[in-house]
Amino acid sequence: MAVGGDEIVKPRTDKREYRRIVLSNSLQVLLISDPETDKSSASMSVGVGAFSDPVGLEGLAHFLEHMLFYASDKYPEEDSYSKYISEHGGKTNAFTASEKTNYYFDVNNDCFEDALDRFAQFFIKPLMSADATTREIKAVDSENQKNLLSDIWRMNQLQKHVSSEGHPYHKFSTGNWDTLEVRPKAKGLDTRQELIKFYEEHYSANLMHLVIYAKESLDQLQGIIEEKFQAIQNHEKSCFSFPGQPCSSEHLQILVRAVPIQQGHKLSMVWPITPGILHYKEGPARYLGHLIGHEAEGSVFYVLKTLGWATSLSAGEGDGTKEFSFFNVSIDLTDAGHEHMQDVVGLLFKYILLLQQSGVCKWIFDELAAVCQTEFHYQDKIPPIDYVVRISSHMQKYPPEDWLVGSSLPSNFNPGTIQMFLDQLSQESVRIFWISKNFEGEANMVEPWYGTAYSIEKVPTSMIQNWVQSAPDKNLHLPLPNVFVPTDLSVKDAKEKVVLPTLLRKSSCLSLWYKPDTMFFTPKAYIKIDFSCPLASASPEASVLKDIFARLLMDYLNEYAYYAQVAGLYYGIGKTNSGFQVTVLGYNHKLRILLETVIEKIATFKVDPDRFAVIKETVMKEYENYKFQQPYQQAMYYCSLILQDQTWPWMEELEVLSQLQADDLARFTPMMMSRAFLECYIAGNIERDEAESISTQIEDAFFKGPKPISQPLFSSQHLTNRVVKLDRGMDYIYPVEGLNTKDENSALVHYIQVHRDDFKLNVKLQLFGLLAKQAAFHQLRSVEQLGYITVLMQRNDSGIRGLQFIIQSTVKGPGQIDLRVKNFLSMYESKLREMSNDEFKSNVNALIDMKLEKLKNLREESSLYWREISDGTLKFDRKECEVAALRQLTQDELLEFFNDYIKVDAPQKRTLSIRVYGSPHSSELAADRSEQLPPNCFEIGDIFTFRRSQPLYGSFRGGVGHMKL
Repeated sequence: MAVGGDEIVKPRTDKREYRRIVLSNSLQVLLISDPETDKSSASMSVGVGAFSDPVGLEGLAHFLEHMLFYASDKYPEEDSYSKYISEHGGKTNAFTASEKTNYYFDVNNDCFEDALDRFAQFFIKPLMSADATTREIKAVDSENQKNLLSDIWRMNQLQKHVSSEGHPYHKFSTGNWDTLEVRPKAKGLDTRQELIKFYEEHYSANLMHLVIYAKESLDQLQGIIEEKFQAIQNHEKSCFSFPGQPCSSEHLQILVRAVPIQQGHKLSMVWPITPGILHYKEGPARYLGHLIGHEAEGSVFYVLKTLGWATSLSAGEGDGTKEFSFFNVSIDLTDAGHEHMQDVVGLLFKYILLLQQSGVCKWIFDELAAVCQTEFHYQDKIPPIDYVVRISSHMQKYPPEDWLVGSSLPSNFNPGTIQMFLDQLSQESVRIFWISKNFEGEANMVEPWYGTAYSIEKVPTSMIQNWVQSAPDKNLHLPLPNVFVPTDLSVKDAKEKVVLPTLLRKSSCLSLWYKPDTMFFTPKAYIKIDFSCPLASASPEASVLKDIFARLLMDYLNEYAYYAQVAGLYYGIGKTNSGFQVTVLGYNHKLRILLETVIEKIATFKVDPDRFAVIKETVMKEYENYKFQQPYQQAMYYCSLILQDQTWPWMEELEVLSQLQADDLARFTPMMMSRAFLECYIAGNIERDEAESISTQIEDAFFKGPKPISQPLFSSQHLTNRVVKLDRGMDYIYPVEGLNTKDENSALVHYIQVHRDDFKLNVKLQLFGLLAKQAAFHQLRSVEQLGYITVLMQRNDSGIRGLQFIIQSTVKGPGQIDLRVKNFLSMYESKLREMSNDEFKSNVNALIDMKLEKLKNLREESSLYWREISDGTLKFDRKECEVAALRQLTQDELLEFFNDYIKVDAPQKRTLSIRVYGSPHSSELAADRSEQLPPNCFEIGDIFTFRRSQPLYGSFRGGVGHMKL
């Protein structure tokens, strides 16, 4: 039954059509018709989540989310749903939240109806076999194992733990082997039966919200949905509700000291507040988050930064439902800030007192509302899969007219409501979580699920008032009116219908690539400037110093450019292998003002010793925390270090970092900038003349004047991206112990290097990846249960293409996982040979559809073209050329490719296996090392000796204009 769609508020620039319908089983549906879309998508939000887990079966809702992917009565073949989606150009996933579980997928347009039919069976008649149940409990346990040493997960659970035990907020929501297998069995419970019971009790059509996004008309979509989703049972269940606050008086006015895994100090101040959802058009939490989280001069963060006490601050509403919510202020402290924790808390309460005394300002609300209005009406198109998830998550919380808007458009100025929220940020209701490794040995309590050590004490109001009185007397004040708010949102007429980037100008100093907006018609622009400076990568010291240089620039710009960020203008400065890069994007109206400031800051760079010390401390902690990365991330790091020439190991960078001083950076910066080449890319709502004018201004700033900052590079200095060429027929192994001895996960990256960028070979590799991706996931993760993280993906290092299996596991060591990967490739060989011609053609067509998918927004387009410029490949028409190559590809050619490059023991095969051994498998490391290796196998002992001994692929980057070397 259609119930109209005209009332749904949508952006002015949105040409899509919307219709809300309610099926006879009370399933609420939003249909979105977009004739221009290349992908169709769906998201089902089910109004039940982890809060509904039965006592003693923690994680059951999350476990059920996993189980629905396996099979259904209509499609009983295990994993057939995921296989169908993957083979038709799509992806699928799900997540479990407190009060909802969301399932979603996208797929190529021509098979959306079939995919929907499979998807609908999740909610009609899933099969939950006993065998699959046991296997998937292991997958849930592996997922939990991945999180055990993650500070984000640990601290989130600690905040829940320090709350009322009778409230569902207190629960552990992920589940593990203990909660889903051991404990239920001990009580005589059958987890599978409990799973079925939970599904039948809670998965009711009247608690579900579905969003459909496709190219068909609304009438056609309505017919499809009514046919496929009508069979979902409506048990007339009430929405889950748990009135009351999760924090009683004993959980307020507390100071919790907690010990993290990683280095660093963090302060989180949390207040229970009225849920913002109840006042979403008045935006009280947004208003307060905007002011408390501001970073310009006069703000809390600005003062903390000036004192050298903090490196970041964020503020806003966090976890919550319609019954309760929290307002969070999270501050990353320096070592000095950690010593002044009481002053930091005092300063924050001083600012809250300032807000009380200033009253609620209408001009601030109006400015914020104007920025939100512009952001909503000129929002970029995003992939349909992201769009449908966002909307389906809104449907449970907002009335239909605001399903697209959510809480993004505060429009009703109500000072009383904002004042009510402000009053709730009181000294009487605060919860302070102070996190630092300095508390090791002092914490006398342990959170049960993650093992986080903590202590807890009361902080009476009198104590906090003392902190406020003794806090530094700094000039805290409200922000100024924002000069960056755009007022000219007109779209310029691109006189030249330029389909691909063009090289507008080239000199010995700079090249300018230009691409006007001929596709999105939004008032936005994108500018990237790559500074290639040979001296920036000459040593580990240089690598670290250019990193600190880039961070200091961001730091210096922050108080000024934060206003631009609030108004929808973004900038970033970051190091690259060859130097550093500046990116500026957003509304074009005032973008140039921001860019000019950024350029001026680079050109007049001076080192502030105090800020240098703070940034150095931050970088030191980041390096020290490398050892706490997930083992699979460590394996990927080693893989890059082995393959990429002229890169330095983090251990060497950490060693030199400790010795560096502000004077070192002061000497280094002019040397680094003394020789440079600038690669510029300007795109979007900018005319040709303006683009040329911007590039001239940039060139003048660095290369002109009586004392130019930079000179052009000598022809011998143009930097290249060189990648190690592995020998044919060789299997290289790099075994290494995991950096964190407490981590029980081991990891493998099994990398197969295939070829240097070539359209024909590219599409063969891509097609094989499409065919094998889901099969590898199903065999290695679902059947063999090696681990939650199991991925087969393509890899591209500066135009050198390959495949990589990435697997993290607690059940098998990396040597054993490597054998399972090779065994999978042997098994898959027969599947590839037996593949029918129809299946081959279907997958080729799916890949063609994926390649022809339209770009969604300017940022996506610019990233695509910048990759070509950065790699030096400059194949801007890559999509069309690869589609042409795909149309010519035969099944025999794919088999020949597999036999030459991928097959176990293939003559052309080049393999590199990075094996990271976790604590349970450390004994296997010595055993694997002592094994006699076959003749075609080589163990890498020292990465750099190996790297120096290997030939390098030719680089696509070379001199000006990227001459091939």
